[in-house]
Amino acid sequence: MVDHTVPAVVRLAEYGRAQQTEILGDGPDPYGVADTGLTFLPKEIHFGVHGEDGRLVAHTGLLRLPLTVGGVDVEAMGVGGVAVAPDARGRGLARTVVGAALEHARTLGPRYALLFCRPPLVALYERLGWRELAGEVLVEQSGDRVVAMPLRTMWTPLAVGAAWPEGPVRLRSLPM
Repeated sequence: MVDHTVPAVVRLAEYGRAQQTEILGDGPDPYGVADTGLTFLPKEIHFGVHGEDGRLVAHTGLLRLPLTVGGVDVEAMGVGGVAVAPDARGRGLARTVVGAALEHARTLGPRYALLFCRPPLVALYERLGWRELAGEVLVEQSGDRVVAMPLRTMWTPLAVGAAWPEGPVRLRSLPM
């Protein structure tokens, strides 16, 4: 018999290397983005799902981001660190934990959420209601460098009727 109950999402007091390893194992590049050469910011707000055995099996983090879109200052909630343990995939945990993070993000004020992902994950996020941004997105890196984001950039509205503004996008911080 298949269990169709929605697992409880909890706000995590911390999320670091130990929790990441609990979900994804101890590989050198658990998110598959090391080859981008980018430095990423840690998230500040964390949500997780524990399995029946108490092990952390899913995570999503949030971080407030300063952007400029079309020359206008905009704030968005960055969504990142999305992880589901390999043995727990296919059960809707990404939808569950990302959904809980977005519910919380809607209470914080920004009209948009933004994430960066590898191309194979675009279809997953589209199924979750995210939309891919066309065009180049610039992000800051150390040494006052500004580089084009090599990952796909996706957004979703946090406010009713919010449409992504027109124009070039620049993240005024390291990516999350």
